[in-house]
Amino acid sequence: MKRNVGMRSAIDFLRVLWLVAVCAGCSDKPQAAPEPRLVNVVRVTIGSTNSDVGYSGEVRPRYETNLSFRLAGKIVARNVEVGGLVKRGDVLARLDPEDQQLNARGAQSQLAAAKSEYEQSKAELERYSGLYEKAFISKAEFDRRQNAYNVEKARLEQAQAQFAVTRNQTGYTELAADQAGVVTAILVEVGQVVAAGQSVMKLARTVDREVVISIPENRLAELSASTQIAISLWAAPAKTYQGKVREVSPSADPVTRTYAARISVLDADSAMKLGMTANVSLRGAPRTAAVLLPATALFQDNGQAAVWVVDQASSQVKLVPVAVGEYVEDQVAVRSGLNPGDVVVRAGVHKLFGGEKVRVREEPAAEPAPVNGALK
Repeated sequence: MKRNVGMRSAIDFLRVLWLVAVCAGCSDKPQAAPEPRLVNVVRVTIGSTNSDVGYSGEVRPRYETNLSFRLAGKIVARNVEVGGLVKRGDVLARLDPEDQQLNARGAQSQLAAAKSEYEQSKAELERYSGLYEKAFISKAEFDRRQNAYNVEKARLEQAQAQFAVTRNQTGYTELAADQAGVVTAILVEVGQVVAAGQSVMKLARTVDREVVISIPENRLAELSASTQIAISLWAAPAKTYQGKVREVSPSADPVTRTYAARISVLDADSAMKLGMTANVSLRGAPRTAAVLLPATALFQDNGQAAVWVVDQASSQVKLVPVAVGEYVEDQVAVRSGLNPGDVVVRAGVHKLFGGEKVRVREEPAAEPAPVNGALK
């Protein structure tokens, strides 16, 4: 009886082992390989164009002068306001003239005294000249009279010069416009005491106007190569003015890293007001186009810009270094590193690795944009 029970237990144990083996065999079924990653790509197309280049700027006067008094004093009158038109010789402001008038009267009195001493010395010299000719006085006495005359003559000339200076300084209490123009700024008010040479207002000539624009460093060659410059006002875009490059800053702005260029307006009229916004178009400069890629296609590899290019034969991606140019909204112009027909991954570039197989979904490339430098 015990033997039958032992045999039944052994048979049950074998059945359990068989079931475990069957289940283990079921779990070892081979799994299907995952499909390659699906990527969104764009195909590189390159063209060329001679399109115009446009910049936005501000209308400014060519000549804008900081006006100041030649001497210190208290301002007692101001005859103009900001935006006022003035003519040459118009009095713009006045200083308190009392001190200068006192100085002028003092200098005039000194001049009268010096003139009197000079006349007396001159008369004595004439008398002693006759006595010397008759040998009534010695040569030494005559020389003393001659030296006294020379001293009084020099003092008279000094007094005359001092009187002229003080008289001019009396006129310096009035600040007059040296040119016709418009007052663009007033920096002081009546009652304020100013130092000699301190700026009190700004005067801009209304005859010559120019437009100030900012040029990126990679566009300086285009500015010099342009054969025609057209200017239009934002307030009146239908009318076009002719421009000419007058000045380009030799150094870049430390903040914007652009170069300031001044474009003279050759046919400015009264409609062009100072401070207006103007659009400057450079025409005739030959330019080579480059491909525009989405900015999301760029990848940084050790500080170098690069893009993922799909090999059409193996469907594998590889990292290709590129040189980028300007950014246009959400796109970037690639200047070198790509060839026509290359397939570039436009999104998800940070999830890829070299040699990875992918599936592509192609979208049309953006229109070529004019930038400096040809693609290689």
